[in-house]
Amino acid sequence: MRLPRLRKRKDRLHEIGEAEAYHNSYGDRTADIKTSKLEPRRPRYDLKVSGEALRSRCQERLDKREEEEGKGK
Repeated sequence: MRLPRLRKRKDRLHEIGEAEAYHNSYGDRTADIKTSKLEPRRPRYDLKVSGEALRSRCQERLDKREEEEGKGK
């Protein structure tokens, strides 16, 4: 059973900005609301191993385990 839509969906011709979205949601902006900019994130650490190297090493260990299980039977 489908529920009827209570709100009509608006098709937008362009993306709206923060100010327009705020105005559509809350009305005019007051002095109580302030937007702030965040500092950029710090760079990530350089790792000794890449994701691909880690994946291939894990695959090698799994293959080795399967070979040992095959010999044990």
